[in-house]
Amino acid sequence: MTTTAELSLNAPSWGWNGLGEIVYARTYSRWLPEKDRRETWEETVARTVYGAQSIQPQSYSSAELERLHNYVHGLKGSFSGRWMWQGGTDMIDKFGAAGSVNCYGATIETVEDFVFTMDMLMVGGGVGFSVERSNVHELPRVKDLSRSIAHERTNDADFVIPDKRQGWSDLLRRVLNAYLHTGEGFTYSTVLIRPYGAPLHTFGGTASGPTALIDGIVDITRVLEARVGKKLRSVDVLDILNIIGRIVVAGSSRRSAQLGAGDPDDVLFLRAKRWDKGNIPAWRQNANLSLYADALDEVPKGFWRSYEDGSGEPYGLLNRKLAQRVGRTGEALPDPNVRIYNPCAEEPLPPRGTCNLATLFLPNISSADELHDLTRLLYKTCKAITLLPHPDAEAQRVMRRDSRIGISVTGVLQATDEQRSWLRPQYEALREFDRAYSHSIGAPESIRLTTVQPSGTLSLLPGVTPGLHGAHDEYYIRRVRMGSNDPLVDTCRARGYPIVYDRAQDGSEEHTRFVVEFPCETPQGTPLISKLTAIDQLEWLRWAQSEWADAAVSVTVSYRPEELPLIKTWLSDHYETEVKSVSFLRYEDHNFPLPPYESISEREYIERAGAVDLSIPVASAAEDPVPFDSECGGGACPVR
Repeated sequence: MTTTAELSLNAPSWGWNGLGEIVYARTYSRWLPEKDRRETWEETVARTVYGAQSIQPQSYSSAELERLHNYVHGLKGSFSGRWMWQGGTDMIDKFGAAGSVNCYGATIETVEDFVFTMDMLMVGGGVGFSVERSNVHELPRVKDLSRSIAHERTNDADFVIPDKRQGWSDLLRRVLNAYLHTGEGFTYSTVLIRPYGAPLHTFGGTASGPTALIDGIVDITRVLEARVGKKLRSVDVLDILNIIGRIVVAGSSRRSAQLGAGDPDDVLFLRAKRWDKGNIPAWRQNANLSLYADALDEVPKGFWRSYEDGSGEPYGLLNRKLAQRVGRTGEALPDPNVRIYNPCAEEPLPPRGTCNLATLFLPNISSADELHDLTRLLYKTCKAITLLPHPDAEAQRVMRRDSRIGISVTGVLQATDEQRSWLRPQYEALREFDRAYSHSIGAPESIRLTTVQPSGTLSLLPGVTPGLHGAHDEYYIRRVRMGSNDPLVDTCRARGYPIVYDRAQDGSEEHTRFVVEFPCETPQGTPLISKLTAIDQLEWLRWAQSEWADAAVSVTVSYRPEELPLIKTWLSDHYETEVKSVSFLRYEDHNFPLPPYESISEREYIERAGAVDLSIPVASAAEDPVPFDSECGGGACPVR
């Protein structure tokens, strides 16, 4: 195989007019206290590559390590965003697989399911959860407490929260147990929790302080109080989980990606994001929402209302039955325990199931042999992660049983026809390789191997189109969120990028986050979402599900209202047998105050790009907070 050609180890060619470099520095470059600066790209690559070797020392030969290093350094492929941030650090020793896997699935049937969700969000994983009535009904009736749950700033409260992650989730457990089991209220104190801005030694960055936790518990108790004597409904469970997400992401010190999935005939759930009603709580913007539907005739007519008039966010569709039965389209590959999906819906999962990913930057790969080599090298790290210990016993059991991984591909529409033709034979070779390699290390074969994730962040580094999506337009603004205390904000301001406060769905300013606007120009010949019809995009989904993904394909179809009849006809013909998940977003007028993408004219692009000074170096002399997002951003997948 001709895979030993040396790759340039010069500084990489960062994508999108400097955006790739800023995103790398914000999201993956760790602070080095002994050197009083951030990592360089070379140091990040070395940390993650040799961190991959350390979790299974016999997995790579020295020649393989060198090739893997060169591939990642040259932006031909990448470990997951989780591993780029935490790989090779003591986080892996401390949390094992919980510090490494991307996402989880949870069915909400017990108090511990809520706590599991909070725990995994707090260590950086995304969580997809089911609020189907069959699950939620298992929760007990809400009790009328003997006394209220009250916060006190004293040392002798009933529960003094320790200054550690487990203390936050233990408070949640106590609150839910009080309302659902014991009926006994209590007092709690946050006097031991470090204040806002104090350093976080395990995760790095700074603390958000206790205010977000206190406010979140107040809101959770209000949801519960409103249901005293009754069962919780799907929207009540959704609200509690979304409030948990808001607590976790507070202060931009952590990320919180969620997907909530419900019954297709659940009217309350269908109205959960009807922003036009004016009474929808802002915390619901923290989750993507989708409906389970094994066939299109299960979708109620009301489902399409938000698609037609923009009165709310369009929900996605999840074909769980198909995900349980087949891998790639038409290939029987049972996955019978699937019940939920991860937050971006590229991985159908069982309860407490996990997924860990890697990414191939297809336009940057020079040959089929190179793709063959790189895929196996990234696969070995994903496989090793499935063998790490996990602090949750059930999650570890499921992870070991399924050995589920997801080798993803991005820049698909920007790649050439020849590059895309390599994917089908590469999948088949990878399946054979998994059989042999799993046997050699005494691990089960992987129940799923490949996927297409949105790749909204990693794809920015090399400047390729995200996942299976086209470029937004020939010229556009790409918005990126940063914590208000991130020194990179000052770098972006000095370079000349416009910066504004983030805004909630109701238009109010979020002073804990800034939004930086980057002007982008798409390379000529790249398919543009502005030119692709909704049917074009759906046909690409069909292609990827058939050629590469044995899990699912995450794609957000940009549509115009006049295309809805054609979309419905297409789904009638293909959804039941060829689509495991799909979501939609209006190309324009989608009700997001500051959308990730916004088209601009060539003239405005020239003006904005002309104001940018890329000679100003990236900030390196101040410790930065934990990245606000990775593959998923702002509490939701960035392209959904």
